[in-house]
Amino acid sequence: MSVNSFTLCIVNSDDETAWQPSIGDLGRPLSETVFVVVDLETSGGSTLAGAGITEIGAVKVCGGKVIGEFQSLVNPGTPIPDYITDLTGISFAMLQGSPSIESILPTFFEFLGSPRTNILVAHNASFDIGFLRAAASQHIYKWPRFKVFDTVALARAILSKDDVPDCKLSTLSTFFGAATSPNHRALDDARATVDVLHGIFERFGSLDIKTVEDVMAFTNRISRRGLS
Repeated sequence: MSVNSFTLCIVNSDDETAWQPSIGDLGRPLSETVFVVVDLETSGGSTLAGAGITEIGAVKVCGGKVIGEFQSLVNPGTPIPDYITDLTGISFAMLQGSPSIESILPTFFEFLGSPRTNILVAHNASFDIGFLRAAASQHIYKWPRFKVFDTVALARAILSKDDVPDCKLSTLSTFFGAATSPNHRALDDARATVDVLHGIFERFGSLDIKTVEDVMAFTNRISRRGLS
């Protein structure tokens, strides 16, 4: 990986030889960064159509190790369509007595931790983060401004069609040998996404992509190349 635009030249005062540190010397190492991998189940595909969150699952990892998990069913206050129950196994009856999203958000935000140090991860992140932002806005909570890694975008940047036919979570979980199979339940899907994330990071290592900033620079460059 070329990071010339991010390097600086430091001259040793003794021998005047130039040293160009990689961005890895300047950024946050992936191995030392806390990632919070989030997955949601919902009652439909869009908040604009009145769909709400029915389950939250999240796994907090650092250095390849799980350091915390979060799981809660959520009562959206509206019926669950039959096709959603068929897909997720979550019925409206199951959600009776579960907390509302308004009451669970403070606890969930506490689990997420600080946006200054932690990074959110989701598969097809615009969907999950979109629902969370909408819920926060609806209930007058300030959404923490996290950096977000989308494992769909990361996989597309690092894998070819020779590797996988698509970037569905089920496909990537099989490709990377995830210990947990995704099954449209939030915590299991978050656990599967953790293994996908770590598999992607292993691939990044072979390209000398070692920091958060490396990943962002690499994916931005791939995105620009795709638009050219």
